Amino acid sequence: MVQIPKQQSAQPSAPHKAASAALPTSADVARLAGVSRATVSYVLNNTSAVRISEPTRRRVHAAAKELGYVPHAAARSLRAGHTRIVLVPTPDVPIGPLYSAFLNELQWALSRLDYTVVQYGSVGLSGDDAARAWAELRPVAVLGPVGMGPDGIAVLRRSGARAVITLGPEPVEGAHALLTDHREVGRVAAAHLLDGGRRRIGVVMPKEAGLDAFAVPRLEGVREAGAETVPLPLAYDEQDAAQVAAQVRELGLNAVFAYNDEYAMLLMRALQDAGVDIPGDVAVMGADDLMLGRLLRPRLSTVRLDLPSGRELAELVDRLVRAPEEDTEPEPREALAVTLVARESA
Repeated sequence: MVQIPKQQSAQPSAPHKAASAALPTSADVARLAGVSRATVSYVLNNTSAVRISEPTRRRVHAAAKELGYVPHAAARSLRAGHTRIVLVPTPDVPIGPLYSAFLNELQWALSRLDYTVVQYGSVGLSGDDAARAWAELRPVAVLGPVGMGPDGIAVLRRSGARAVITLGPEPVEGAHALLTDHREVGRVAAAHLLDGGRRRIGVVMPKEAGLDAFAVPRLEGVREAGAETVPLPLAYDEQDAAQVAAQVRELGLNAVFAYNDEYAMLLMRALQDAGVDIPGDVAVMGADDLMLGRLLRPRLSTVRLDLPSGRELAELVDRLVRAPEEDTEPEPREALAVTLVARESA
C-alpha cells in the first residue's frame, strides 16, 4: 500500500524579489546624477529647446543606465501630444541589398534622434485600408506608403502623424513626396547599350510578385530611349534562367538589361553555361552597383542608384515633427540619382 504523506500547512511565500522591487523613477535618476527632475526629462526626451552641457547629459544617461530606468512612453506621449513612433511599412515585395542598407541606416539615424522605428506589416490590406490599420498606432511619422491615396493620408494626419512621406514616381496629395522615377534607370542603361551598337535589347521582367512597380517603368525607359525592346519574364531561379538564356539566342538579341544586378548575375551565369560570349555575343547590364557585380568575370556593367541617405531622411522627419503645423506644407523633391557604371559586360 502506498501511503500519501500529509500535506504540510502552506507557508506564506516571500514575494519575488523582482516583483517587490520598486521601479526606478526619474526622481531616483535625478538624485543619483545630482540634477533636477526637469533636467532628467530634458536629457532623456532629447529636448532641443533647453541647452544641457555634455557632461551633464552623460551623467544623466549613466545614472539611468545604472538604475535601469526607462521613460514611460505612454506618459511622454500624453505630455507631448504625440508618440515618438516612426512607422515604416514592411515592404510586401522582395527587397535587395541596396534598399535593405538604406532601411538600416534610416533606423539607426532615427534612433539617434530618439524616435522608435516600428516596421509594420499589413497582410491582406493595402492602400487606404492599410493606412487605417497603421493609424491605430498613432505614429508621429509614416514613411514610404506605396499605393496610398489622399484619403489614407488624411486618416494618418487626423490620427496625429506630423509627417507622411511617400516614395514613388508621383506625389500624393497631403504627403511629402520623395520622387523616384525608375524610367530613368532604363533610359540610362539603354542609351549605353545603343551607343555600343546594340539594337535588339531584351529587358528582364521579374516574375516575383510586387516587382512590377519598378520593372515596368524601367522597361518604359528602355523603350523611350529608342531601342527595339523584347520583354523577358524571368523567375529568380537557375532553371528558369537557363530557359531565358536559350530564348536570348533564339530571338537574336545582342543585349540584355536585366532589371538589377542580382537578375543580371543569374542570367549571365546561364548565358555563359550555354556558350554565349559576354559581351561579344550579348552585352549584359544590371542596376544597383552591388559589390558582387565587380567580382564577376567579365565585370558587370550597371546603373548605380543613389537614394537619399538615411541620415538626411531622418533629419527631414525630425524637422517636420518639430515644425509648426503651418510650416509643414507638403512638397515634392527628387530622391533618385542615376549614374552609368560602364565595365566589361557591356
